[in-house]
Amino acid sequence: MAPRKKNTEETKPKVKADAYIAGAGTVVEQQVTETLKTNFMPYAMSVIVSRAIPEIDGFKPSHRKLLYTMYNMGLLNGPTVKSANIVGRTMQLNPHGDAAIYETMVRLSEGHAALLHPFVASKGSFGKAYSRDMQYAASRYTEAKLSPISAELFADIDKDTVDFVDNYDATMKEPTLFPVTFPTILVNANMGIAAGMASQICPFNLKEVCETTIAFIKDNDINVADTLLAPDFPIGGELIYNREEMENIYKTGRGSFKVRGTYTYDKSQNCIDITEIPPTTTSEAIIEKVVELVKAKKITEINDIRDETDLNGLKITVDLKRGTDPDKLMKKLYKMTPMQDSFACNFNILIAGSPQVLGVKEIISEWVAFRSECVRRRVFFTLTKAKEKLHRLKGMEKILLDIDKAVKIVRDTKEEKEVVPNLMIGFGIDEIQAEFVAEIKLRHLNKEYILNRLADIEDLEKQVSEMEDILNSKTKIKRIIIDELSEVIKKYGKDRVTRIIGADSADYSDISEESQADASPVTLFFTKEGYFKKITPLSLRMSGEQKLKEGDVITQTVESTGDKDLLFFTDSATVYKSRVADFADGKASVLGDFVASKLDFDEGENAIYMVDTKDYSGFMIFIFDNGRISKVPLNSYVTKQNRKKLINAYCSKHTVHTIMYLSEDRDLLLKSTSGRMLLVNTGSIPLKSTKDNGGIAVMTQKKGQRIFSAELYESGTLESEHRYRTKNLPAAGSKELIGTASQATMDL
Repeated sequence: MAPRKKNTEETKPKVKADAYIAGAGTVVEQQVTETLKTNFMPYAMSVIVSRAIPEIDGFKPSHRKLLYTMYNMGLLNGPTVKSANIVGRTMQLNPHGDAAIYETMVRLSEGHAALLHPFVASKGSFGKAYSRDMQYAASRYTEAKLSPISAELFADIDKDTVDFVDNYDATMKEPTLFPVTFPTILVNANMGIAAGMASQICPFNLKEVCETTIAFIKDNDINVADTLLAPDFPIGGELIYNREEMENIYKTGRGSFKVRGTYTYDKSQNCIDITEIPPTTTSEAIIEKVVELVKAKKITEINDIRDETDLNGLKITVDLKRGTDPDKLMKKLYKMTPMQDSFACNFNILIAGSPQVLGVKEIISEWVAFRSECVRRRVFFTLTKAKEKLHRLKGMEKILLDIDKAVKIVRDTKEEKEVVPNLMIGFGIDEIQAEFVAEIKLRHLNKEYILNRLADIEDLEKQVSEMEDILNSKTKIKRIIIDELSEVIKKYGKDRVTRIIGADSADYSDISEESQADASPVTLFFTKEGYFKKITPLSLRMSGEQKLKEGDVITQTVESTGDKDLLFFTDSATVYKSRVADFADGKASVLGDFVASKLDFDEGENAIYMVDTKDYSGFMIFIFDNGRISKVPLNSYVTKQNRKKLINAYCSKHTVHTIMYLSEDRDLLLKSTSGRMLLVNTGSIPLKSTKDNGGIAVMTQKKGQRIFSAELYESGTLESEHRYRTKNLPAAGSKELIGTASQATMDL
């Protein structure tokens, strides 16, 4: 191996002096604001103007490049062609990859069902907008062409109605806008996310949009909501209409409204068929959410749910259990799943290259101004062509009055290049006229041809006069726009797909949380260390010994149902509210849920008692070490704001010894460290709605003494139980017949 050369000046590669860049590698300090201004802002504006935000013609640049390419390919008429061919040709205008271009075509296609009036007629699998899993086929398998309504995009585009610019490599020309004959910006949905801003335009019915535009042209002071009823989505559904909210959207360009799916009930099969869903979701998302609710037993009326979408369209089938009310179930689904969702509007549009959030009337006003300019440019273009033709015919008129002279001039001219000058001299016409006359064929030098040309002059003069009047009259231009809109309604107008319903029809306030939860029986276990288990009867029958943390014991076992509320009282005079349904079904072989973690207790806080309830009847009994007892109705813990944590759940001034829930008054047996016992009925304790009241003195305690036991008393358990009762409270109680105070102390 040859030895490595040393890195000396002689061995360094020779670099030409002019190859070095001045200042290269130099670190320059620059303000962050200046960096954003010089680097980020141009990028942000490029995304806003050239990609994400639609313009007044209703299209983004990617849409426009694709559709114009298809128009140039002659796909407005004739058969479909392979999508891959269209995508490849579009790349001459769109400097992006084929995947991005093809996705644009998919969204514009009728097969994808994302637009009310698709601009691309498709053949093959183009996926579905309402399905996440139904993907479109590759571009080499599908075919496409322009749909008939696309003719309204390119009407008179070759008559200088819009500006054309160079494409990205200056080899072709492309239009900056389409001279659309109706407000496509409002007819088809459009969504875009730019840098720092977004656009979300909902679709409206074409007939309603055109009628509203006509009404606006006639009277600028119209109320848009009178003719433009509400948005209309291609997938259908039901729009929950609120006039005030809709008018606010029309005025400001921002706001939201609710859309819900529709269904039919098949009584013979006892199933619900969902055939329309909101535009903001997919069939898979709805099915997954329903399955989740069924597993959590928040919905128990469903046996099965499946996607039966086919060539006939969307269909989600829900098999019901016997005796289920389908309408009531659907109310639950509307409230708990994406079967009802909100559509947020943000009418952000590029106007003269500047993004603006406009109301519907402002959008229509901008479109009318844009369309008026298109019509004016078209009329001016046609007028110019007509004047040029009239000018040529005027020259021909002079010659046709003396054809023999014209023939003689041509015959007597020795050189061909002298024919036009000689005709100009002989008849007093200009070069353009003479050139036109010189090209007349010999066969046309007859009486019929001459008379027809003279008639053309009269027609052209009339047309020129009419077009000049149009250019000088804004009213006539508006009349043309109205006629075009009326023709669009006649050709492409359709009935609404999305039905409008009142807000009263979609009121689900009667569907409470309790009705949503599973009412199946369960057994609840609560331990001294604060662990909670919810076990179904079947699982409990098959279970063995309860698994507990070392040293832990079960303090409460409650037969309950899954639709009840849970109240966990802590040692810091706080109660945390939850629901049985919020806890997953458990097994005896697991420790269960640690309530402090599950309900996010404060640090050092421990749960000491659990209550399950549905109607909040009954009352709470708080027995304190000093012999006082507080009685609080359970409905004092009901909250209208659905709060999960209530402080001052009981009096914190005294040390609580025992907490218990009672549905009715019972006897309590209190034992003191003094060796005395007292029987007291809770009916003698006044009920106070203030949760943190200090209660009343029940069992008097001398200094150093306290309650060491409090439990429910079953009649007949004590001998001479009358000894332990008293007529007046507080009372010291009586000594136990068996045992002493010292023994009682030992029992602690």
